[in-house]
Amino acid sequence: MWLPLVLLGLVLGVWQWQRAEAKMAYLAAREAAPAVVDPQEAPMEGAQVTLSGEFLAEETLFLDNRVHDARVGVAVLTPLVDAEGRRWLVQRGFEATGPYRVDPEVVSPEGRVTLSGTWQAAGDGGLLLGPNREGRRLQSIDLAAWPEDFAFAGWLHQETGEGAYATWWRPSVMPPSRHLGYAVQWWGLALAALVIMLLGGRRRARVSSPIGDSASSVGELP
Repeated sequence: MWLPLVLLGLVLGVWQWQRAEAKMAYLAAREAAPAVVDPQEAPMEGAQVTLSGEFLAEETLFLDNRVHDARVGVAVLTPLVDAEGRRWLVQRGFEATGPYRVDPEVVSPEGRVTLSGTWQAAGDGGLLLGPNREGRRLQSIDLAAWPEDFAFAGWLHQETGEGAYATWWRPSVMPPSRHLGYAVQWWGLALAALVIMLLGGRRRARVSSPIGDSASSVGELP
């Protein structure tokens, strides 16, 4: 029974070590991501992006069930169209709503605006409990919720510029050190299981040895 536990600990330790290496590479890439203005190509994950264009206020939706400073609310999601006619999704920040299911009244600047923030590439939205969209609210950001395509698969988390609300978003990244700690724990479990397995084997060998000797002696009696 101990051998599977040894193997499991070794495998999970290696997995956590690999995840730590992947997180270190990811964080290094974010740190190296350049600041870009009105990019012509998809920005790198974590890049600081500056955009100019006009908000499409009538297409505003809300990311539901956000919490900021112990207040319940939504994140304001508004498409922006730049001078080239390209559409960008902008997560403009947090607006408190309280426990009620009433959409907030948000104000979108008219005319040309310039704003900056952090770019996040689209990815797996995670587990959904029921439909993603209910009225103007989304459980997770999904570009398909808007009728027209966006320039790139991702969105800008606005931090400065006209139309910004309270900044609440932070990249959800477990630090590499935690993965390394988990790796050490799994390897420690594997080592402990190995020691117990070896000691148990030696004990069984000692217990069975006198019985074998006695059986041999009985067979040699005249």
